[in-house]
Amino acid sequence: MSPSVILLTLAITILLSEHWGTATVVEDFNHVERCKDTLYMGTPPRGFRNSRLKKICQHYAGKPRYVTLFDSKNRIPVYSAYTFKKTEGDRRVDYPWMYEPQLAELDGNGNMMPFPTGYLHMKFEDSQAVLNDYSDVVLYERGHLNPDQHQSDPQDRAATYTLTNVVPEIREFNIGPWREHEERIRVRLNNFCRGTAYIITGVTTTGNMIRRNNQDRVGIPEDVWSAYCCAEYDRNAPHNIRIHFPTQAALAKNTKEGNRVQELTVQDLENYLTNKMAIDKNFQLFYDNCNSPSPLPPYLHYAKLSDLPSDYSFGCGVHFFLAFFFP
Repeated sequence: MSPSVILLTLAITILLSEHWGTATVVEDFNHVERCKDTLYMGTPPRGFRNSRLKKICQHYAGKPRYVTLFDSKNRIPVYSAYTFKKTEGDRRVDYPWMYEPQLAELDGNGNMMPFPTGYLHMKFEDSQAVLNDYSDVVLYERGHLNPDQHQSDPQDRAATYTLTNVVPEIREFNIGPWREHEERIRVRLNNFCRGTAYIITGVTTTGNMIRRNNQDRVGIPEDVWSAYCCAEYDRNAPHNIRIHFPTQAALAKNTKEGNRVQELTVQDLENYLTNKMAIDKNFQLFYDNCNSPSPLPPYLHYAKLSDLPSDYSFGCGVHFFLAFFFP
């Protein structure tokens, strides 16, 4: 074989491996096929310092669905980041649970796969949680970070049923305060987000583990947190709604009691996580804090008439100015 043919074959192999053999475990999320579109401004959260964390572009049925930063030691996601899709909030229970082959091997097409009914090779158990890790656990349930009721397309919903997207959550917390929070966010974004809403949901841990066969298997979260960014929202919404835009965060303890979900600013959540996780000084969940360009120049950033107290008095000229620009 001539040198030119060898070089051509090598080039074709490289191109095919880059385009078709894209592993879901990636170096970055800077391309569409690596889930870039599921992140605000195509930018993942920055500042996580742990070198063992794996970047997973969650592929299902040949299409990128959402992003997960995965802790291979604790066998749980640190966070999943996804785009919210308007839904009626119904839950499906007939999707099969899946695992991520690319955490254990480099070949394959990059898609998550349903758990087989028979034997699963030990190399997959070494890299991630398996169904047996949850089968005999009474206190904990598989809690989605990207919940199916935040997705509308059946394939997007099916893609949430992978163990790389779930963490052990106390049952009372999972079906109580946290499910109520997910529903509250679903209704809010359904009704008042006019553009794309980007959500990041994650956990903190303290070292507690689910054990199986006398081995530490799956990390148990201490906190569950979430934040969303919706830069295009209904600016005519009531004040008690507008204060939750363009960003809002939530934080709760993964416990049986004292698990109330607290809503807070994204910056307050970032400050909290800085003291709880391996994070550097550049930590930021959303690019530029989800600050989209304003449609108005700075000198026109005044309150609307409807936002002002009823007894607030202006001269008629000011009333006319405000009414003209803020009908």
